[in-house]
Amino acid sequence: MHLEIRGAEKLSFREKQAVILKESGCSNDDIAKRLGVNTATVATLLSRARGKGYEVVIVIPTTLGLFGGENEEEA
Repeated sequence: MHLEIRGAEKLSFREKQAVILKESGCSNDDIAKRLGVNTATVATLLSRARGKGYEVVIVIPTTLGLFGGENEEEA
């Protein structure tokens, strides 16, 4: 399973970093520490990114056995 960010080309490098960390479960405080900025900057980055209309999609491979078929990779 992995995350796909659709519309990522609209985001700045820093916005992408913040979005990836946020969607990976990091808090704004954690993101701020990792990026070396304050939490207000993180909030601004995430707000700007949302305004640009990105979409996060979870891609789940069919090989997880969710559907019970032998040849799930072909689905």
